[in-house]
Amino acid sequence: MAHETPPRWDRDMRQRLERGEAAALAELYDRFASLVHGIAQRVLGDETAAARVTREVFALIWEAPQGFDPEAGPMRTWIAGLAHRLAVQRLRADLGGRASAAERADAAAQVRSASTAARADYIVTAMPAPLREALELTRFQRQDCRQMADRLGITEAEARRRLRLGLQLLSTADQYDAEGL
Repeated sequence: MAHETPPRWDRDMRQRLERGEAAALAELYDRFASLVHGIAQRVLGDETAAARVTREVFALIWEAPQGFDPEAGPMRTWIAGLAHRLAVQRLRADLGGRASAAERADAAAQVRSASTAARADYIVTAMPAPLREALELTRFQRQDCRQMADRLGITEAEARRRLRLGLQLLSTADQYDAEGL
């Protein structure tokens, strides 16, 4: 995974942010801005709004770094959750007050669809590299398990296991509850 962060890094980053180190915020931004922007863009479908949500997420982190609990999970997951929650709130606010009942129903469907897509994107980027690679080889390069096994130097049974586990993780994307964030 491109941006794995060990628990110690997460705790150290929180401490640096709590001390008000601007360099810590810059490092965090460099590491996670593309994740935040990608989630917001996927939910909102608007570059300007996604940029605004990205700024809001990092402003919230700067103002209240103690909101991150290292015992609850990785900082990456917490930041992704903030981005998703703020993007969904913005989408609802933009569509809520000026819409008819049918438009609100369409907006709710759009929120669910965007939430599922953003969750799927996050799941793929967060899953272990062997599982992600198995999905990429079968999905984008159209390789079957035998070809994947040959390419990766593993058994066909292992290739099937990796693909099955990757698909099982990905299948949880539609079970995500946007209200829970």
